[in-house]
Amino acid sequence: MEFCPKCGSRLEPKKSKSGREASLVLACPKCGYKKPENSVAIEPKVAKVIQHNPQQFVAVISKEEQKLNTLPTVRVECPKCGNNIAYVWQVQTRGADESSTQFLRCTKCNYTYRECS
Repeated sequence: MEFCPKCGSRLEPKKSKSGREASLVLACPKCGYKKPENSVAIEPKVAKVIQHNPQQFVAVISKEEQKLNTLPTVRVECPKCGNNIAYVWQVQTRGADESSTQFLRCTKCNYTYRECS
């Protein structure tokens, strides 16, 4: 992809006829700039296959990172230990037209429970 040096628009390929011969020219649709014929190279595109290692896509979370408390908290009583603070997050566990399920995890005993609404 090339751009016009005058106005910055994208140059588009156009057929140019000179006598009986036709050639390819890159032309600007805005200002009419044409890139000279001898500088336009028509090269076949070659596909490049990239092999990815499956381990590149695996996210490893260490024990220290798991201890980071990044979830929002709410004041609600834990049914197991009676603590008043819990982490909260929501997951769409049922159909898209139904409300999401709210999960809570106690900050003291790590008991996880849910509230269906």
